[in-house]
Order: sequence, then structure tokens, then C-alpha cells
Amino acid sequence: MAKFAVTPANVAQREAWTGGTIPDVERVRPGLWSIPVPIPINPLRYVLVYVLELPDGVAIIDAGWNTDEAYDALVAGLGVAGYAITHVKGVLVTHIHPDHYGLAGRIREMSGAWIALHPADARLVRERYDDDAIDSLVERERALLRRCGVPPLTLDELAGASMMIRHMVSMAKPDLLVEDGDRLGLPGWDLRAIWTPGHSPGHLCFVSPSRRVLFSGDHVLARITPIVAVHPQSGPNPLADYLDSLAAVRKLEVDEVLPAHEYRFLELAERVDTVMAHHDERLAEIERVVGELDGVDCWTVATRLTWSRPWETIQPFMRRSANNETLAHLAWLEAKGRVRRVVGEPDLWYPA
Repeated sequence: MAKFAVTPANVAQREAWTGGTIPDVERVRPGLWSIPVPIPINPLRYVLVYVLELPDGVAIIDAGWNTDEAYDALVAGLGVAGYAITHVKGVLVTHIHPDHYGLAGRIREMSGAWIALHPADARLVRERYDDDAIDSLVERERALLRRCGVPPLTLDELAGASMMIRHMVSMAKPDLLVEDGDRLGLPGWDLRAIWTPGHSPGHLCFVSPSRRVLFSGDHVLARITPIVAVHPQSGPNPLADYLDSLAAVRKLEVDEVLPAHEYRFLELAERVDTVMAHHDERLAEIERVVGELDGVDCWTVATRLTWSRPWETIQPFMRRSANNETLAHLAWLEAKGRVRRVVGEPDLWYPA
């Protein structure tokens, strides 16, 4: 299937993305601003924080990493819009990954803003970011990777690969829990939450029916697809959750999608169809590899797949993501009866 190229809502923003630069702070439309907040040492480069004007201040969707550079960029961007950090009344967090949740606690300390999360992600905060709990999560990751067939010499490096970015998060429990379908009650905004699990168990999108816009977080992006992986904090079949969530947002009648990365774009349904087709192709590729090798571990399958760059050049953290994303596709195929698993260390996968 040919890839559908979405129409950028702002050509300059797309050119910044494709040119490897940071886009400008932008007044998207009356009462709504976009602020790019830099992400250190990451190919995504920035997260787009959206500022919603209220009668007595602003609410923001997502926050950025907890670094001085990110905080200063957010403060400067708010200044362009005519606000200070103390004007932030609330932080709507799409999900608890560091580039979305990391600064939320620092913003609350400076402004008294409330922090909102979906309960499924709120339950994960302590184990993921509390120093007293993280060792247990690393051990669970190590056990998962061992069952995937990760070589012993690589196991420790991959199990602790995310430890280097934990300091990018200011651990903050949410003040509000937002469920699927909740109306946010922001004056001047008819914002409704849509629970879209997959990339994280509690990922949220926000739609404004009157303004016909969707704040899509990482759920639907203009060019790339979010990582959907089995890991110790995921459900057993996150790809099924993700594909169901895609089908749910595809039905929305919106004119514009405002994602957390890359650039704003127009065609939601067409982009969803392209992402679904991508996963169909990946599932077929994985099923073919399992059929060719007949009794193969997940790690070996991952090394045989087509990635955006050669396997040997992929950094350890992304190799772990690639392995766990492969496992998510295997779990989906298993649930559909297209492959079968023989449990062990490692688990072995066979044609059904």
C-alpha cells in the first residue's frame, strides 16, 4: 500500500521538522498556542506543548522533559503568548512518558496548577519514577527480556537502558484522574477526553467538537508511528488496544490534528488508515519470519525485521524498544491464532 502523505496545517512547522530545526512558537488560532519544548539527545528533538487560553490564565496539554533547557523554552513560549508560568492553571498530560509528564511537577510547584492523568497511567507513576520502586521494575524487565532470548551479555544493558532518563522527570502524583469521555470543564473549551491505550496504558487524546480539532498526543503522528510494546507495565496485548483506539479516533469529525511531535496536519482518517496498514505489513513480516525459522525467540525475530536503519547501528535503548514492539506483534498474532508460543527461557514461537 502506498503511504498517504498528510497535508501540513503549517508548512513552516513541517519544514522545521524535516530540516532538523525547532519550529517557532505559534498562535494556532484564537485562544490556542503551540510551544515547541526541546528534548535532549533524542531524534524527536521537541514536544509540542499546547496552550489553551482561559479567562483567568491558561491550561496546557503536556509539559516536556524536566530539564532547565525545556523549562526555559516553555517559560519563553508562554511569554510570547503573553503569559507567565504562574498563569498555568492545569496540566493535561496525555501519558506518563518523560517528554510529556517530566516537567508537570515543576510547573505545579511554580504555579499551583493541577495535574491530570488517566488512572491507568497514574497507577504506574510510583513504580516507574520512585527511587524506592524502580529496582523491581528493572528486574521485571530483565525477566521479560530473558524470556525473549536476549543474549546474556546484552541483558543487563538493555534491562536498565531507561535509567539514564529518569532524572528528566519530576515525580508528581496527579491531582485529577481523567476517564474516557470526561468533559474537562475548562471555561471557553468543550474539551472531551478519549482514552486511547496502546502507546501507554493510559494514553489520552482530547477533542474539541466545536473547534473541530484533536489533540492526539503520541497516538497519531504525521509521519512516524508510536512505539507499541509489551513491557512490565503494559497489558498483555497492547497492539490490540492500540488498533482499537485508532479505530475509535478515526470516526471523529475534525479538521485538524494537533500531535505532540512533528507537525500539525489535516487528514485524520487517511493517516489512521496508513498506520493500520503499516501494522498489517509488520504482522505479515513477523508471521513470515516465524514460518521460516520454526521455533524462534522474539529477539531473533526482531533482528530479522526491516527497521529504519541496520540492526547493528541501533542504540541499546532502541533495540529494547524494537524487541518489545516485536513481542507486541507476536502477542497479537498469538491471540488471533496465527502463531503459537511454547513457554520457556526463552519462549519459542512457531507457526500455528
